[in-house]
Amino acid sequence: MSTPKRLPYYTLSPEAYQGFGATKKALEKSSLGKQLIELVGLRMSQCKGCAWGLEMHAKALRAGGMADAKLDSLGGWRVGEHFTERERAALAWAEALTHVDQTHAPDEDFEPLKAHFSDVEISDLTFAIALMSAFNRLAVGMRQ
Repeated sequence: MSTPKRLPYYTLSPEAYQGFGATKKALEKSSLGKQLIELVGLRMSQCKGCAWGLEMHAKALRAGGMADAKLDSLGGWRVGEHFTERERAALAWAEALTHVDQTHAPDEDFEPLKAHFSDVEISDLTFAIALMSAFNRLAVGMRQ
């Protein structure tokens, strides 16, 4: 059973939505790579129950060649065998910021980033997480 959509936020607030689009385009130029950004987005969508994000990120990752076994095990990334240390650091940071009200972005999730990412990449990753969080809240809140 589908839930009726609430409001078309993208047409009601076009300038704000375009700002999100500009941020997304800037992040596409990041050395993080599209696959890592999509993987983080998929995990955040899992955490927040965003069906729109789940479909969008999974589709993009499959189109980019990510194995189904890796996608299928994303919810258990901490114990799964399919994830690199770089991905694990990014996923831990994404979860810490997704649940920032509970985690308060702890040092134990931030410090491992330094072994796998430059300062610019950490900044880009944090922007990607913030943007995805905003998109998740819009999609869930407006039932998109």
